[in-house]
Amino acid sequence: MHPTQRLTDVERAMLRTPAHSLGDALGDILHTHYGVAEAEVFLADYRTASLEPVLNPGSGGQPISSSPAGAAYAQQKPVVDGEFRHLPISVRGDRLGVLRLRWPGPPPEDLSELAELAERAGQALIAAEVVTDRFRRARRTERLTLAAEMQWDLLPGRCLDQAEFSLAGQLEPAYAVRGDNFDWSADEEHLTVAVTNGMGESVDAALLTSLAIHALRNARRAGVDLADQAALADQAIWAQYGGKQHVATLLLQVELATGRLAVIDAGSPQIWRLRGDEVLDVRLEPQLPLGMFDSTHYLEQRFELRPGDRLVIISDGVYEARAEGLSYGEELLSRLLAATRGLSAAEAVRALMADLSRFSGHIDLDDDAVAVCLDWRGRTA
Repeated sequence: MHPTQRLTDVERAMLRTPAHSLGDALGDILHTHYGVAEAEVFLADYRTASLEPVLNPGSGGQPISSSPAGAAYAQQKPVVDGEFRHLPISVRGDRLGVLRLRWPGPPPEDLSELAELAERAGQALIAAEVVTDRFRRARRTERLTLAAEMQWDLLPGRCLDQAEFSLAGQLEPAYAVRGDNFDWSADEEHLTVAVTNGMGESVDAALLTSLAIHALRNARRAGVDLADQAALADQAIWAQYGGKQHVATLLLQVELATGRLAVIDAGSPQIWRLRGDEVLDVRLEPQLPLGMFDSTHYLEQRFELRPGDRLVIISDGVYEARAEGLSYGEELLSRLLAATRGLSAAEAVRALMADLSRFSGHIDLDDDAVAVCLDWRGRTA
């Protein structure tokens, strides 16, 4: 059978199988159509520290930092380990996990068709998560708090790749995050990103942030400009809380054709720019957090991105983290951003959060932390 037709038949079979049985169906497909003797689907856990098995849940996870499966995930390319082949599972740059395969005899030399199959499996997994909890359960190494459950369900994904940019984000403490979040959307003209930090604790903070994210989305989808998106979200939060609660927010919008950047600094999240060897804490005109006062008027600041620029947006839970009398922002942040310049956006975010965890003694942070990394390539003719 021609590879294109085989992939089409396999994709159709995955989409027709019950959502909770997708992993098992994928194993059967790999055995029947590709002669695979052993298959495992690994999904990245919420902390992106390990890859957790789906087909054999008791077999143990694979650390991303020190395993062949982890190398395939981090590098986003096939990795060979003895008789095993590891293929990354990702969709539009959103890194979901890794497919591990073993054949009874010599493996095929050309893995391109199986690499395409891994991507189509990722698309089927995203569709399946809408109707089954099996894969969300598989990704957990511990129980999520209710607030964290709400926050993770708000996310648009953890990575996004397009011709003009790469984008990645992460929440910490991953299993107990309360009020920090991020959101993004890309259309034919703009990339819009929001990093939010809702005040309060536990479910109260999650409810506040959920209102802010949905208000911003509602305004964005109405087609209004960035300043009006902020103003409409501000009004929604004020109407609900009357100024008793507010949401520190950083909004940015990139014009994809030109790299022109509009920014609104409405609170505590910071933006850092890496251009060449320079690491710069971008100082913006501070404006009021969303919902603090009634009918606040917001103004955009404008900048130009150059191809090769990297923007890193972080909440105060990153730069104000303290351990043994030291501040992470003062001591380590700019150094870490420079050291990870050569990594992909996703790996740079993962390295930042891992370094912050080491700084904090590998215990959950006292305050939520969010990091978003944008690598700007620009649009070619």
